[in-house]
Amino acid sequence: QVQLVESGGGLVQPGGSLRLSCAASESSFRSAAITWYRQAPGKERELVAGFSSTGLNTNYADSVKGRFTISRDNAKNTVYLQMNLLKPEDTAVYYCRAVTREYVVWGQGTQVTVSS
Repeated sequence: QVQLVESGGGLVQPGGSLRLSCAASESSFRSAAITWYRQAPGKERELVAGFSSTGLNTNYADSVKGRFTISRDNAKNTVYLQMNLLKPEDTAVYYCRAVTREYVVWGQGTQVTVSS
């Protein structure tokens, strides 16, 4: 079964940037619908940004529009989340999820902390 590994999280000051990566263990990832979610302490997991399975359509949460950008590199089986102008309220564990007809797989998450 495909495995997902997120990386790129860390501590950043407000207004800073981070780029998260979600790397898959096999090429079936290329036809998957990929979504980034986040979960802050005491809150429900929420959708941040996503790609359709065709890769032609993207969607973003209103709270991140204009600041976050999702992209993918199929040659590397990797999806990225570029996060700019970070705010303290962006602090959360960020997860990627891949969905195909055969599976729904989550990564283990990467912590993003925005604080001065």
